[in-house]
Amino acid sequence: MNRIRNATIAAVSVVVAVGGASMAAHADGTIDKGVLKVGSDLTYPPYNYFADGNKPAGYDVELIAALSKAAGLKAEVLDTRFENLIIGVRGGQFDVVASTLYVKPERAKQIDYIPYMKTGVSIAVAISGKYAFAKPEDLCGHAVASIKGAAWLEKLAALNEGACKGKPIDSREFPTSPEATRALLSGGVDAQLEDSAVLQDAVTKLGGRIKITSKENLYPVVVGLGVRKGNDALVATLRKAMATLQANGSYDALLKKYNVSKPSEEDFKAAVGG
Repeated sequence: MNRIRNATIAAVSVVVAVGGASMAAHADGTIDKGVLKVGSDLTYPPYNYFADGNKPAGYDVELIAALSKAAGLKAEVLDTRFENLIIGVRGGQFDVVASTLYVKPERAKQIDYIPYMKTGVSIAVAISGKYAFAKPEDLCGHAVASIKGAAWLEKLAALNEGACKGKPIDSREFPTSPEATRALLSGGVDAQLEDSAVLQDAVTKLGGRIKITSKENLYPVVVGLGVRKGNDALVATLRKAMATLQANGSYDALLKKYNVSKPSEEDFKAAVGG
């Protein structure tokens, strides 16, 4: 796939998320003047991760850097575990969440979303194992690894009340996706449920030690940036910057590079519950 020209990607610095911060006080909605503080869990390739030791990389990092540049801001990424992202943005530790945050009605009550991607979920198994799960219902009676707080966990819970009743899925949560994959490789679980692009990246990096056995994207989802409720100035800043990227072709190039698609307004409305 073609790579985005380096000129479109702003420099990104990394700091550790510690303590609180004052709420947005500037015209563009940022906490600190000229800086866009970004919460992202950098353990989730190919969307957000560390490359070359300590350099943030991935779809979300490239997008937020390009948005920041279009808005005349400097992006500063704070590596934050996924379950703390919404807490952090609501508490003023950073301005925006850019971390493959699925759009869900209950989350939309806590933050304002700016949708930017549509993706789905796949099932993976260890190549040395005996399983080849094609659909979620095939997971009944098996141990399944997922990243903690994943949007699809409620789908597995619903299966346990329906198709898997009497033979429930043993759903196990891990702090990061790589830890879930390690559990799969060690035989601690029978399958891993994960974002399709994330699993494909793991397949490549692990040299085929795991394989994707589902045949289509399961549970299609819309992904959005997350902003603190009431920070209308920052929402406007980011939407204007997104329009700039759409006009100059940078946004479409990123979608193509990472094999994801643009969500429609109807997709987004359905994701937040109408």
